Amino acid sequence: MRKLRFVLAFLAGVGVSAPSHLAAQFQTLQTRDMRLVWTSPLQAYLVPQVAGAFENSLQFHERLWDWTPGGKIDVLIHDLWHYGNAGASPLPENHITVGIAPYETEYESAPAQERIVSSLNHEMVHIVTTDKATAADRFFRSIFFGKVTPNPEAPPSMLYGYLTTPRWYAPRWYLEGIAVYLETWMNGGVGRVIGPYDEMVFRTLVRDSGRIYDVVGLEAEGTTVDFLVGANSYLYGTRFVSYLALTYGDDSLLAWFNRSAGSRRYFSSQFRKVYGRSLEDEWARWVAWEHAWQDSNLAAIRRHPVTTARPISSRALGAVSRAYYDSASRKVYLALRYPGQVGHIAAIDVATGKLTNIREVLGAAGLYVTSLAWDPASRTFFYTTNNANWRNLVSLSLATGRYEVLMKDARVGDLVFDPADGSLWGVRHDNGFSTLVRIPPPYHEWHQVRTLPYGQDLFDLDVSPDGATLVGSMADISGSQRLVKMDIPALVKGDTTAETLYDFGASAPLNFVFSPDGRYLFGSSYFSGVSNIFRYDLEARDIDALSNAETGFFRPVPVSADSLLVFEYRRWGFVPSLIANQAVDSVSKIRFLGTEIADKRPDVQAWMVPPPSRVDLDSITISQGSYRSLGNLKLDSAYPVVEGYQDAAGTDAVAVGMRANVSDRIGTTALDLTGTYSPDLRLASSERFHLRANFHYWNWQLSAALNPADFYDLLGPTKVSRKGYSLALQYQGNLLYDEPRRLAYTLRVAGYGGLATLPEYQGIAAPVHALLAASGDLAYTNLRRSLGAVDDELGTTWGASLRANEVNGRLYPRVSLDASQGFLLPLDHSSVWLRASAGTALAGARSDPFADFFFGGFGNNWVDYREIQQFRDVESFPGIDINSVGGADYGRAQVQWVTPPLRFGRFGIPSFYLQWADLSLFATGLSTNVDDAATRSTLAGAGAQLDIRMVTLSHLESTLSTGFAVVRAQGGARHSAWMFSFKIM
Repeated sequence: MRKLRFVLAFLAGVGVSAPSHLAAQFQTLQTRDMRLVWTSPLQAYLVPQVAGAFENSLQFHERLWDWTPGGKIDVLIHDLWHYGNAGASPLPENHITVGIAPYETEYESAPAQERIVSSLNHEMVHIVTTDKATAADRFFRSIFFGKVTPNPEAPPSMLYGYLTTPRWYAPRWYLEGIAVYLETWMNGGVGRVIGPYDEMVFRTLVRDSGRIYDVVGLEAEGTTVDFLVGANSYLYGTRFVSYLALTYGDDSLLAWFNRSAGSRRYFSSQFRKVYGRSLEDEWARWVAWEHAWQDSNLAAIRRHPVTTARPISSRALGAVSRAYYDSASRKVYLALRYPGQVGHIAAIDVATGKLTNIREVLGAAGLYVTSLAWDPASRTFFYTTNNANWRNLVSLSLATGRYEVLMKDARVGDLVFDPADGSLWGVRHDNGFSTLVRIPPPYHEWHQVRTLPYGQDLFDLDVSPDGATLVGSMADISGSQRLVKMDIPALVKGDTTAETLYDFGASAPLNFVFSPDGRYLFGSSYFSGVSNIFRYDLEARDIDALSNAETGFFRPVPVSADSLLVFEYRRWGFVPSLIANQAVDSVSKIRFLGTEIADKRPDVQAWMVPPPSRVDLDSITISQGSYRSLGNLKLDSAYPVVEGYQDAAGTDAVAVGMRANVSDRIGTTALDLTGTYSPDLRLASSERFHLRANFHYWNWQLSAALNPADFYDLLGPTKVSRKGYSLALQYQGNLLYDEPRRLAYTLRVAGYGGLATLPEYQGIAAPVHALLAASGDLAYTNLRRSLGAVDDELGTTWGASLRANEVNGRLYPRVSLDASQGFLLPLDHSSVWLRASAGTALAGARSDPFADFFFGGFGNNWVDYREIQQFRDVESFPGIDINSVGGADYGRAQVQWVTPPLRFGRFGIPSFYLQWADLSLFATGLSTNVDDAATRSTLAGAGAQLDIRMVTLSHLESTLSTGFAVVRAQGGARHSAWMFSFKIM
């Protein structure tokens, strides 16, 4: 679901592209059960593959689960990511999004064959296991007119969502575990169930006496503080589900996930019904079994001499990029990414192990961090930023520190430097194809050398020391993996013939690099089931194993004639170590859990789906054409809501009514309607009806309201309800969209009538009944966080705002500026933030509220859904009342120290647990009417806020906050205030 939200947010906010221009490219094809949308005509060639894979997967799941989808399943394919990925959700309707780029190959962490088939086999499991309904589920879907998506604006929707789609409210490991399990067998036994990477992770945990998380600790801590973060959901889920299948069989396993008649609503309750014991008890049994299984594999490895690796660093480095050895300085250069610090390029002294941070990598991602190349002659790094999406190419001079963006949206990875002519070689991903490219100096454009057929990928390139030969790993759509070489002079002339050096079968040859004399290639492979180092002799044309590892060795770097630097997998990441450049006599094999399942439970061998080519696309196509979002609007849900309303006299009333949600099938257009009524006779009859409507169309938003009410006005001092009516039109766009950097603008015009208080400030009476407001905002953000962070930890923001109210023919313009800078401290996950803002009215008297700014309060309601730390907002000032200080101009400054969060390893039960606690200390200064001593107000305050994150039903994140602040005003008056708040979602 998060993947899909990213895609839709990107599509709806792309740069300065007109929405109509972008939308015109969207095409659709419909079958009886699928609505396929693709975002570019260049992706049309994939339609038969996607439609065929979908039909095969759907038919398999209909048979396996006795399930029929209640309507068309929406499938959106796009090319927004550098590597292929996918996501699915049953809310508000069943939909799947698929990134069509080739899969990431690092460490062979997610083995798969053809990516469209694998993605749809996996995501369809999510759809059926969360969408299938019992009679009770169907009843609630009928009375709410669909499946309800939880919306923090309407907290009752959380309950309605659980009633309509209960199995969606489960931990990610549960959802991913069964999806990976079935995907593996649907792929013919290719997948993580028989994955060597997964075996390595748990083998390492057992060997190093590491903690295998329990069922609560995995979600509370394992997916946040571990360097593997979210990947742990796949690792643990796959492993536990596979253990259940091996131990108890597939029938009971499917019964746990099947939402059939008589099944329990909550996933852990259904587990007890099927297996006769609690989930926690069986999880403990699995952990004990895992230790025995991995002890057996370790014993098998130790039947032959185990390779001794000498660490050169005292700490594990988390995820690592390709590394380069500089013989002159005896340092290794690479990029790192580990919890507590952002991804960065670093140097490691081979003699001392000293680690030196060189420069942050913007947009570091995955286990690969970045694609890194090194020119030793000029001592220049070439690497990629924005690595998860459309990669940029940058350079960094180690000698001068000069940093230069060479190409934006280059979409090139697997970089390597050619010492013969100073060019770069790389692989570019675009619209599902892999293209070998050459980038000559000055590195501002790429030249196409060879575009591979769909399904074939080239990765892990290296160039020989003399610049004559290019080697790489090549994967075919069949799953075959080969080490290949190409003649560079021939490539430049157009001869793209690739010679196979060694066929590794289904096991990928990873990171093969040349020796300094160009005779050997060193790389790694799971050829024996364990990742070991191999040496290929280009003259003798044979291959030798150089290690017999217990965990796994990766990314070899020759440092001398007799030794190699390798990265050994450990509990907290990869450890740089030295091994001998010497062939070993024997390499041990291990057992795979998936192989045991296939032998003991042979029914899984019959689950392989046929190829997409077996489906006749013409026979199943109902319609095809352009996708029109307005033509695909549909009622998603409608349900009762309750709201609060406060009139100008301070009367608090309760309103009840309905909310309806309408959207198109890919989320670019939406309409939300809310209507409630307050029966409270203390309100004027004209204020008892409350209406709100919000219409979104791509970048546009049109909203209208009559006496708008709000749920959170029931529970706290901050009020957003207002008497009167309004109509507003807003447009949002981007001048820069290069994550994490973004420069956005917002233009808004609104008309108000029947006012009693100002639309912006709840405590300020409106001296007129009608006004016209216009605003323009410019906002720049460049915020980053390290692995395991609970909030942004460093970066820069700045903004400029021009607002104007037109009242009775007179214009009241105001301008304001704000900026912030965050610094990550050496203490992990601790940062300091500096914030400043200033503003002034450009017209109007100081006594006129239309020309003033107002400040005060923490900003949080007792129950809220907005940002947790609202004390950071410009208009807040903890310690004094809301809107109690104002002026025609102001200056505000704040410093905040965020202390390292406290993680709760196990505090709760699967349905409710605490995740972390975070303390912030802050000091704020404010001066209003700066240029007028008679009316000037100056305040200084200090405070603290403690936030505790809790998770309910796996998906619903809430935060309990408490704060205290004391303020000293000009003249010595002191004020203080407490804040208690519970944030929903």
